[in-house]
Amino acid sequence: MSDINNFDPNSVGLKSNNIFGLPFTEEQAEIILLPVPWEVTVSYRAGTARGPEKIFNAAMQVDLYDPDVIDGWKKGFYMMPVDKNIRKKSDYLRQCAELIISNMVDGGVIAENEQLSEKLQEINDGGKMLLDWVYEMTGNLLKSGKKVGLIGGDHSTPLGFIKALSDIHPDFGILQIDAHADLRVAYEDFTYSHASIMYNTLNEVPQVKKLVQVGIRDYCTEELDIINGSNGRIKTFFDKDIKTQQYEGVTWKAICTQIIDALPQKVYISFDIDGLDPKLCPNTGTPVPGGFEVEQIFYLFKMLKDSGKTIIGFDLNEVSGGDHIGDSIDAITGARILFKLCNFMVS
Repeated sequence: MSDINNFDPNSVGLKSNNIFGLPFTEEQAEIILLPVPWEVTVSYRAGTARGPEKIFNAAMQVDLYDPDVIDGWKKGFYMMPVDKNIRKKSDYLRQCAELIISNMVDGGVIAENEQLSEKLQEINDGGKMLLDWVYEMTGNLLKSGKKVGLIGGDHSTPLGFIKALSDIHPDFGILQIDAHADLRVAYEDFTYSHASIMYNTLNEVPQVKKLVQVGIRDYCTEELDIINGSNGRIKTFFDKDIKTQQYEGVTWKAICTQIIDALPQKVYISFDIDGLDPKLCPNTGTPVPGGFEVEQIFYLFKMLKDSGKTIIGFDLNEVSGGDHIGDSIDAITGARILFKLCNFMVS
């Protein structure tokens, strides 16, 4: 459908259309969403490789009226098809990773096991393959003038996208919503671990001048040392410190102002759904008690928009829909976050 005048935004979402039931083609849409069905290195629970499809299905239930960005959907949002070859590769390498993690937990040394050492190399090669694939896919979209959002998969997926953005933007910052700092160095010997995404980003993308982390509440001393030794390149708003300020009377608006003031003019948003209260994402890979309500993060995003700063891209990751009827809150939450991110990026 090329004429949105014939599209009824109040009607049922049609799966014969695209994400959110919208009628846009890839050529017509202002925002292109790249699904990345990858979860090779997840440490605890799998399921995020199916996240993009779960979000797509749940998105049909999202009403298109957004009081923060009225008619933002008219700019056009389009989700590309899930690449089944990428998902198949993820499924295979995930099995290899499970063997390695199990061996480590039992006290094994991977370097002393020739078979597992070969599998580890295969996993790390696969991570590099995915990085290059995401870099090429998103880079081509950016060069064609599209705005791009990425849907994971685990949190390792956006590194190639961040690199593609760095080809266009010589100076930008990352706003990371997350329960975890993700500053581990090759966690569990996986170079491109989901727990190493921000370490790899800061190490490989010098154009990222500032990393502002919000909601962090599960981290190790190694990561804390990296934060404290970053000379201000990393600013972390720990969940405990945020809650303490609130308990002592500081408003969420004031805290949001602190967060936004720490960011440069151009901002990339990396949203790990486990930054939320786990009641909203009970099936995510590594849920942690604490975190935010969705409306708190939406308020932060609105203040970011109103500040005049520019959202140059985003990822939404670690969404796992679960296999039971009662588990669908993860995808429902993810779909609404995705819609808000799209609206704010086109506003």
